[in-house]
Amino acid sequence: MDGSLLAAFGGAAALARMAAWGAVLAGGLLVVWLWRGTRARAVAEERARELDLRLAEMARLQAEMTGRMQTMAEVFGSRQSDLARAVSERLDGLTHRLGASMVETGRSTEASLARLGERMAVIDRAQRSMSDLASEVLQLRSILADKQARGAFGQGRMEAIVADALPPNAYTFQATLPTGVRPDCLIHLPNGAPPLVVDAKFPLEAWTALGAAETDDERKLAGTRFRRDVLRHVIDIRDKYLLPGETQDTAFLFVPSESIFADLHERFEDLVQKAQRARVVIVSPSLLMLSIQVVQAVLRDHRMREQAHLIQAEVVHLLDDVARLHDRVLKLQAHHGQAAKDLEQIVISSEKLQRRAARIEDVEMGEAVPASPVVPIPLGASRLAGE
Repeated sequence: MDGSLLAAFGGAAALARMAAWGAVLAGGLLVVWLWRGTRARAVAEERARELDLRLAEMARLQAEMTGRMQTMAEVFGSRQSDLARAVSERLDGLTHRLGASMVETGRSTEASLARLGERMAVIDRAQRSMSDLASEVLQLRSILADKQARGAFGQGRMEAIVADALPPNAYTFQATLPTGVRPDCLIHLPNGAPPLVVDAKFPLEAWTALGAAETDDERKLAGTRFRRDVLRHVIDIRDKYLLPGETQDTAFLFVPSESIFADLHERFEDLVQKAQRARVVIVSPSLLMLSIQVVQAVLRDHRMREQAHLIQAEVVHLLDDVARLHDRVLKLQAHHGQAAKDLEQIVISSEKLQRRAARIEDVEMGEAVPASPVVPIPLGASRLAGE
């Protein structure tokens, strides 16, 4: 019983303690809840104040940002206007420079086109000249293709060279020799010397065939023919035109082309030597001109020799005139010497007159001064006699 009571009492005590602890725990929880509510309200109020402060700060920042944005807008506006003005000025300057450049470019283009037009005109004239030259070459080719025309061409060129360098009485074209043959030209030499024969019928047919040959056999055949024709013509000149006492013992065979003459000496040297041994000299236009100039010098020297006696007579007359002039100069010198002496005497008389006038001026009027006799002095007397 006692034990049950004790147990019951102990259980009640335990329950009481548990209840007390429960009450304490509930009070603590209530205090904690109240504290937490108060803390929460304080935190909420603190946060509200912070939020208000932040909102105020944000409002201030927004206001500042608005002001700055306005300032920036004003700055941007002024900068934009400055930029627009600068861009406008630069565009105006660029437009002006572009216009000036375009004008200058137009002028230079116009000048270039003018120069181009002048050059085109020069090219056009050159082209016309080349066309004319081509037609002349074709004419020359047609002339050289015809034997008679080719002979007339060589004859005409030889006659032009001779007629340009010699007087008309120094040559004769197509003259007739005593044997009845007619050389192309006779050049008359002075002192009764026989004339020099010039033949202009160089055989160019074989030369044309030689130039047209394509194979070695054709060239060999054309070369043989050319040698035969030239040698035959050289022999004809020697037999027909070299007449003792009537013509010179040397004749000229005229080649109307410098290129043919050079090629002849280069490729057919043996033919040139054979012609020289036959006393026939093959000459080109330049060599014929040089020979004609030599003949011209000989004729000039002959004319000077013919006029030598006249020149000597004129020189004698010139010497007589020089001697006569010398005598007259000596006489004039003598006259000048006599005139100089007369002038000296006149000066002496003048000086004496001045001295006498000075003595008369120095004489006092109250004294009698014997007058010295005045002796007349002849004009041509010497200086000592006058004194």
